[in-house]
Amino acid sequence: MSPVVPPGDLLAAAKRVRKNAYAPYSNFQVGAALRTAEGIIIAGANVENASFGLSRCAEQSAVQAMISQGERSFGELLVYTEAPSPATPCGACRQILLEFAPTATLYLVNHQGLTERFLVTDLLPHGFTL
Repeated sequence: MSPVVPPGDLLAAAKRVRKNAYAPYSNFQVGAALRTAEGIIIAGANVENASFGLSRCAEQSAVQAMISQGERSFGELLVYTEAPSPATPCGACRQILLEFAPTATLYLVNHQGLTERFLVTDLLPHGFTL
């Protein structure tokens, strides 16, 4: 099996935006970058809050920015962390990703270049839509 090579432009955008993460409670900075159906790259970082339920993951920030820019779907999303192994999206993020791009490819990358690739439906096989 050959190693997974993440898209370089998405990786660069996710690394850049990760530096803007606001994570004073967990100290776990995450950057995410997605490519819309129109080919536009949109990035987001995690934003924590003392009221933890109000915190937003990087994936959610990227999707919210995408929606704010008038886009409604994406084909690829890359999540970058400096964790020992690639970090997967949380359950809330999985549901949000499913709503906007059930067939999108996700690249999960850590600082050592370890990369895993999934489809959104791989991470949430029985998600729901309304």
